[in-house]
Amino acid sequence: MDLLRDNELIYGRLLPVDEPHLIDRYNKALTAFGLKPTKLKSFEIDRTGFSPEIAEELGDYQYLDPNEINRRFIILTPSQIDLPVVHTAFSNTSQLLFEFMSKNQRAIDALTIKDVIYGEIEDSVSKVEDIEDLLSINQVEFRVLSAEDVLGKAAELGKLVDKLKQEPEAWRDDAMLQRMVELAKVCGDIRENALVPDQVIFRHNAFWTSHFGGLYVFVDPDVTTVISDPSAPGFRRSRPWQVSYLSIKDADKVFKFLASTGRLDLPRASWIESSGYLEHRAEMAVRALIREAEPKRDIGKVDKVWLQTWIHSHADVINRDGNFPFLNAAKREIAQLGQLRLEEVFPLHRFLVVRAKTDHPDAWLTNRLISEFVPSDFVSRYVFNKQGFYKDYEELNETWRSNVVDTLKSTYLKDKAAFRAQLYGLTD
Repeated sequence: MDLLRDNELIYGRLLPVDEPHLIDRYNKALTAFGLKPTKLKSFEIDRTGFSPEIAEELGDYQYLDPNEINRRFIILTPSQIDLPVVHTAFSNTSQLLFEFMSKNQRAIDALTIKDVIYGEIEDSVSKVEDIEDLLSINQVEFRVLSAEDVLGKAAELGKLVDKLKQEPEAWRDDAMLQRMVELAKVCGDIRENALVPDQVIFRHNAFWTSHFGGLYVFVDPDVTTVISDPSAPGFRRSRPWQVSYLSIKDADKVFKFLASTGRLDLPRASWIESSGYLEHRAEMAVRALIREAEPKRDIGKVDKVWLQTWIHSHADVINRDGNFPFLNAAKREIAQLGQLRLEEVFPLHRFLVVRAKTDHPDAWLTNRLISEFVPSDFVSRYVFNKQGFYKDYEELNETWRSNVVDTLKSTYLKDKAAFRAQLYGLTD
């Protein structure tokens, strides 16, 4: 993974922590979690406070995610809201923490001036043993603590202020007034500084989780849909009256579900021709075939003429695979008719020509699911399904690892927002 790390394709855009007072605060949070304080003089953190360097030092990449449920967090600075989440068992952890930090911005701004905020994203489950455990999570609550107990002291000061206002003789209590002064030295003027988070409960809607080899949950008004390997414990047995179960191995049923629930941009000229989507898919399909046929080939050194020559001279391989000829045919049909008739299209081929409906709340999750069925498109896998991408990457030889990294640097990393908008129609 060194090549990925050097090119910020894993653990990229993290926040350096090298100031002694911040390291001290981080250690107080680690100690509160029952973990050993770090001896590192500098490390990096993501939005949740996870640090790959500290994970290596502790020998535990789950140190903020025990049992991969009830995720812990450590907030040193409000600027963590702009960071990615690089290690999580649930795809919506990043969004939940973003909502928490957005809704409680004033409190977090004030608290992190003097203290570290830490805690857990709690739900009703302490350990995931079957699908029922996942389905029982309807909402999460942020249990928020601070190392110096600024939160507790602010709550105490608030009660004393109320007492002073409501009880006519309270101002004569010198001990109470002295206590208020002591607390104010820590908390400041709580009438101006909101130190207690206002909103700590959030909905837990559609998500992907790493449990049971990877499982998707989609929530619609009348039914919840689980998509996973049928071997997952509880598959088709948990709440069968309320939950629809689809095998992730059944491309036909998964596609029909996404299409029927309005989660897909179907192949139409209105977005296909301007996005370059089919051309991108075709290039990815050919690259995958070249890698299989010539694993030592450095494709970074070839040009378009070489590529066309390779395609013509390997027509049998191209036709046997079928993806490249299908994409060319789809492009011609869309140019002629303005759309593509999918009724007779092979189920796996359908995923080559669709993307998530851009205005649907589940757009990112849907694109992630689509990428499960198009493993040849490592760019889309990287954008939406990093766990799948890293797994694929481990199976590549050094030559192709370099090719993959160079491609991502010259396409996606060059301008992420523009790339997502062009290819997938997504805006930040």
